[in-house]
Amino acid sequence: MVKILMTLVFMIPLSFISVSFWFNQCIYFMLIVAFMACMNLGGSFSSISYMWGIDMLSFMMILLSFWICCLMIMASEGIYKIGYYYYLFLLVLLILLFSLVCTFSSMNLFVFYLFFEFSLIPTLMLIIGWGYQPERIQAGVYLLFYTLMASLPMMISIFYYYSFYGTLDFYFMCSIEHALFYICMMMVFFVKIPMYFVHLWLPKAHVEASVAGSMILAGIMLKLGGYGILRLMPFMMNVAVSFNMIFVVISLVGGFYVSLICIRQSDVKALIAYSSVAHMGLVLSGIMTLNCWGIGGSLAMMVAHGLCSSGLFCLANISYERLGSRSFFLNKGLINLMPSMSLWWFLLCSSNMAAPPSLNLLGEIMLINSVVSWSFMSMFFLALISFFSAAYSLFLYSYSQHGKIFSGMYNFSLGKVREYLLLLLHWLPLNLIVLKGEFVMGWF
Repeated sequence: MVKILMTLVFMIPLSFISVSFWFNQCIYFMLIVAFMACMNLGGSFSSISYMWGIDMLSFMMILLSFWICCLMIMASEGIYKIGYYYYLFLLVLLILLFSLVCTFSSMNLFVFYLFFEFSLIPTLMLIIGWGYQPERIQAGVYLLFYTLMASLPMMISIFYYYSFYGTLDFYFMCSIEHALFYICMMMVFFVKIPMYFVHLWLPKAHVEASVAGSMILAGIMLKLGGYGILRLMPFMMNVAVSFNMIFVVISLVGGFYVSLICIRQSDVKALIAYSSVAHMGLVLSGIMTLNCWGIGGSLAMMVAHGLCSSGLFCLANISYERLGSRSFFLNKGLINLMPSMSLWWFLLCSSNMAAPPSLNLLGEIMLINSVVSWSFMSMFFLALISFFSAAYSLFLYSYSQHGKIFSGMYNFSLGKVREYLLLLLHWLPLNLIVLKGEFVMGWF
């Protein structure tokens, strides 16, 4: 793991010297291949060096981080073309990737917390520095204060734990049975995932962020919450059994409410952002049931959502670059202008509604199994979430692709090879990983 981290550190000069913007992306692809050689399909840590190590959960999350960061460069050609501080953009992206790899490969709770919070800074820079609208400052403040509000209790809890047990290594941590400790530790992850009631920062941040900011938020940053809960839940199992019912109910009812909100959206990016809250609510309820189906399904759904949601944000940006608006009232009739792009809208919207053969379907089946086995009463809200998931995905596709074309356009590009390749690289792993579904069940 230290080799991978040192390679990322030595890539920093490449962000400043005048090599091609795309050369950086080629190096990211090479790093993905190099990291694949470290594959660990088991539940125990391997590649252990100093305080870093990976198991299957870490491996999947780091691989997803590399993949999404690589595609972020491909999606951000506009920054390179107009010369909008693209060297700084590459540097911020590299720092963000470094912090994410450190977070996911950490074997120590404090180091995990340190890089978990550090990843907030480059994300904030991406939103404020390369966002599209004047409200991006407000969106950045929302993101910062929601996370910081919940992270202080976690830091105090970590110091409290260390004062009693004298270790913060995951291998040597003991279970603890204080309810307040449980709430303080988990609250920051509930904000990050995000759970309904503490989700308001997410649509705001997504709508104001650039395409790269939206991709990293949807693809990786939400997964930090799920990853943290999965890592720390074994040490708080006794308390979790008593409290988790509250969070499962909030997640399921909140997922239903958010699905209704999606259907009433007039902004394409806001709809995709709210759909993320609904999907991650399902993930949270699956983890909180504390059974094998839920834990495996949550990993499958996190990877699937990271690829699918990121691809939808790319599509929204492709339309935005041509029309200059994210409104459904102007993004209409696109099938007449970009018929080939309409195919990708269909493929990614169908994956978003968990149609076969996508990984979303596998994750949703496992999570539904998990939550129904936990309580039969939850079937009602699961049915509603699944139905409205299909409803807003169809709404997104049909409303944007059909209807009367906006007459204010004078010229138009049907799509570049780069854009089609970008969408293919989102869709292909999303529908191929399902062939090796045992990966998501192997790590625990």
